[in-house]
Amino acid sequence: MGKRQSKASPEECAEHGEPRQFDPNFNGPISKRGCTDIICCILFILVILGYLAVGILAWLYGDPRHALYPKNSTGSFCGTGLNKDLLGRCLPDATKLGEIPNWFDNIPGLPSSVNDTLEQIRNGTGELVSGFNAKDIGIRIFEDFASAWPWILLGLLIAMVTSLLFLLLLRFLAPVMVWVLIVGLLGAGAYGIWHCYWEYDNYKKKSAYISNVGFSTDFSVYLEVQETWLAFLIIISIGEAILLLILIFLRKRILIAIALIQEASRAVSHMMSALVYPVITFIMLIICVAYWAATALYLATSGAPIYKVVALNSTNEECKKIDASETCDPLNFTSSSYPGCPSASCIFIKYNEEGQFQQFLFHLQIYNVIAFLWCVNFVIALGQCTLAGAFASYYWAFHKPADIPMFPVCGSFLRALRYHVGSLAFGALILTLIQIIRMILEYIDHKTSAAQNRCARFLLCCLKCCFWCLEKFIKFLNRNAYIMIAIYGKNFCVSAKNAFSLLMRNILRVVVLDKVTDLLLFFGKLLVVGGVGVLSFFFFSGRILLPNRTFQSETLNYYWMPIITVMFGSYLIAHGFFSVYNMAVDTLFLCFLEDLERNDGSVQKPYFMSKKLMKILNKKNK
Repeated sequence: MGKRQSKASPEECAEHGEPRQFDPNFNGPISKRGCTDIICCILFILVILGYLAVGILAWLYGDPRHALYPKNSTGSFCGTGLNKDLLGRCLPDATKLGEIPNWFDNIPGLPSSVNDTLEQIRNGTGELVSGFNAKDIGIRIFEDFASAWPWILLGLLIAMVTSLLFLLLLRFLAPVMVWVLIVGLLGAGAYGIWHCYWEYDNYKKKSAYISNVGFSTDFSVYLEVQETWLAFLIIISIGEAILLLILIFLRKRILIAIALIQEASRAVSHMMSALVYPVITFIMLIICVAYWAATALYLATSGAPIYKVVALNSTNEECKKIDASETCDPLNFTSSSYPGCPSASCIFIKYNEEGQFQQFLFHLQIYNVIAFLWCVNFVIALGQCTLAGAFASYYWAFHKPADIPMFPVCGSFLRALRYHVGSLAFGALILTLIQIIRMILEYIDHKTSAAQNRCARFLLCCLKCCFWCLEKFIKFLNRNAYIMIAIYGKNFCVSAKNAFSLLMRNILRVVVLDKVTDLLLFFGKLLVVGGVGVLSFFFFSGRILLPNRTFQSETLNYYWMPIITVMFGSYLIAHGFFSVYNMAVDTLFLCFLEDLERNDGSVQKPYFMSKKLMKILNKKNK
C-alpha cells in the first residue's frame, strides 16, 4: 500500500517518541494489569483518613448554632439558658428593644466591642429587623417552588431529552452543522469587514482623528474616530484570512474531526449507560462539597464559652474591687460570694480561642481545603478514566457492536478502582497543587492591592496568568493520561508521556478536532439552555396558557425564580451529557491515532476505524 500519511519522520520520532508498534494480542483495554502508583495511593488513603479524623474533631468541638443563631448575655442561645429574660429573647418587634436596662451603658471590664453590640441592640440599629424581611422573601420563594415544582421538573426533563436528541442527531447532522457554523463565521466576518470599512470611511470624511479626542474614560468616544474602526478592520480581516487558510489547507483534517464526532455519537448510542455516569459523579461531588462545608463550619464554631464576673453597679466601692478578668461558671455562680456587691453577675464574654484545639484551627482549615480540592479532582479523574475505558472498548471492537464487552462502563469503573486509584490520585494531586498556588496568588493580590506599585501588580498579574495557563494545560494532559491509563494500565507518568508524545506527533489534527468539538458543544449548550430558558420564560410569565388552567402564573410571587432554576438545571444537565460526549471524542481520537500507527490495513494488521474514516484517508482493509 505504500508509505502511510501518518508515519512520522525520524526527526519527529526522536523528538516525540517512537510510534506505537503492532501487537497481535492487543484488542482494546488490557485485562492483565497491576496496581499503579502505589505510594500515591497509600498517601491518598492516609489523607482521606486524616480528613475523616478532622471532621470528627470538628464535630466534637464545634457547634454550628453559634453561626446560625444569636446568643444572650450568658452565652446561651436566644430564649434559652440562664438569665434568658435578661438578654435572651431576640424579639422581632423593634419597639421592645428599648427594654434592655440602661446599666449596660458601661460595664467595667467588658471589651468595647461588647458594649457597642449592646448599644446597637438597644437602639435597634442592628440587622435584626432587616433579617426578618429576608426571611419573608425566603418564605415567598419557597411558596413559589412549592407551587411550581412539577413544572420545574418538566422543564428539566425537556432539557434532558433535548440534550440526548442533540447528541444522537450529531450522528447524522454533524457535517451539516459544522459547515453551517463555519460558513456562518465566514459570513459574520465578511459583514464585520464591510461594516468596519464603512464606519472608517464615514469618520475619515469627517476628519475625526483620535488626536482630537485624547484620553477619555468613556469608551463610546473612541467609537467616533477613524483609527478605532481601522484597528477593528485589520483584526477582523486577519481572523477571516486565518479561517480561510484553515479551510484551504486543513480541509481533510476537518473531515476527520467530523467523522470522529459522528463515531462518538454511535458509541454513545451503543452504550447509553455512559450517559448515567455523570449522575454518579455529581452525587460524589455533592458529598465532597457538603463534607467540606460542614467541616469548615464546625471548625469555625469550635471553642468553649468564657464567662467572667462583672459588677453591674459601678458606683459601689466593693463592686469596683471586682477583677473583671476573673472567670466563673454560670451554673454554680451565686452573687452571695460577693456580699459587698449584690449586682455581681457571671456574664458571657466570648468563645475560647486559645485552647489546645483552637491553636491549630488555621492549620486544620488549610488541611480541609487541600483535602477537599484533592477529593474533587480525584472524583473528576475517576469519571474520566471510567468513560475512557468504556469508549476505548468500543473503538477496539472489530465487529461493532457484537464485539463490545458486556457492561463496559461498569467494567471500566471497577478496573479504575481496583488498579489505578494511585495514578488518578497522582494526577489529581498535581492539579490540586497548582490550584492552591493560584489561590495563594489571588489572596496576596487581594491583601496587597492597595499597597502595590504598578511593577509589582504587573508581575503578580503575569504570575496569575501563567498559572492559569498551566492549570489548563495540566487538565488537558491529565485527561489524555487517564485515557492511556484506562487502555494500557500503565502508571501516570508513563501514560502522560505516551499521550503527550502521541498528540505532538499529530498536533494539527489535535487543534482542529479540539476547536471543531468545542464549537459544536458550545452550540449544543446554547441550544439547550437558551431554548428551555425561553420556553420557561413564556410559561412562568403567563404568556403560554394551559387549556385546563392547572397552573396560573398569577399565583407566583417571583416568576423569575423558577425560570432561573430551570435554566441553571438545564445547564448542569447539558454539561453532564456533553462531558460524556466530549470524553468519547477524545478517547476515540487517541485510539484512532494509535490505530494508524499500529496497523496498515493488511490481513494481519487490519484497521479498527470506521469505513468513513478509512475513506477520508484513502485507506482500506484488504
